[in-house]
Amino acid sequence: MSVEETTSPVIADEAAVLADLTGILRALLEDYEPDDIEITRDTTFHDDLELESIDLVAMSAQLREKYGEAINFASFVADLELGQIMALTVGELVDFVVTSLNAKGKSGA
Repeated sequence: MSVEETTSPVIADEAAVLADLTGILRALLEDYEPDDIEITRDTTFHDDLELESIDLVAMSAQLREKYGEAINFASFVADLELGQIMALTVGELVDFVVTSLNAKGKSGA
């Protein structure tokens, strides 16, 4: 029994990824009234959202559940200096997800 995969590459849409990530972040922040927080590409995880490392771990797991193995948040932040991690924006993560998904779609993995 064989399963045929589509031959067209998956093209990740930046706006859709931003919407997905916003939903994940709002769920993580639900105890802190997230509707009062505007989440844009320029929103920082540390200063604006005040996420702690455990929140980033939870977000990473949800991203992996949503998008699969192509999204490895741990390897993404492993290449960053501490200051870069502290200043990480939602837009930078969106770009990483889009790039990772498009690379996966092009390779057919």
